[in-house]
Amino acid sequence: MFYKDERLALFIDGSNLYAAAKSLGFDIDYKLLRQEFMRRGKMLRAFYYTALLENDDYSPIRPLVDWLNYNGYNMVTKPAKEFTDSQGRRRVKGNMDIELTVDAMETAEHVDHIVLFSGDGDYRRLVEALQRKGVRVSVVSTIRSQPPMISDDLRRQADNFIELEELRDVVGRPSREPRDDDEQS
Repeated sequence: MFYKDERLALFIDGSNLYAAAKSLGFDIDYKLLRQEFMRRGKMLRAFYYTALLENDDYSPIRPLVDWLNYNGYNMVTKPAKEFTDSQGRRRVKGNMDIELTVDAMETAEHVDHIVLFSGDGDYRRLVEALQRKGVRVSVVSTIRSQPPMISDDLRRQADNFIELEELRDVVGRPSREPRDDDEQS
């Protein structure tokens, strides 16, 4: 439930939202996403969090990051860490949980409603803390993928759960051919 006069902020866990949309077979149109939530309330900020591979000559997510930065999103990035796992496979780690949590807590006093785009159960305590400050929290993710992309604890803690599949017609576009190097954080 949204109220037209409430102040909103969006917090997008980039890699988590990408994985959820991909599991449902579509891509997010971020221009439409921003417009949709501007219609739902007085959107003050839209934050997008992602880690970037800085040492690569070309990062497949760089064009998206640049576009979002020029089109009304507050970009929060940090260098991803690259390592080799115990089986000798190249892995990339770029957890943005702390950055998102700190920004959400700082923003809480300026908004009425926060929309969190993530299914990561680590955010349950953040949602609880925001609620104690009087902020309503909606969580956007999916239970329709196999396996579900949202933690049951996070879904239960949220004031409102928004099924990403139900936003497909509003904020989605057909999925591009899958590429292994997309959004690796």
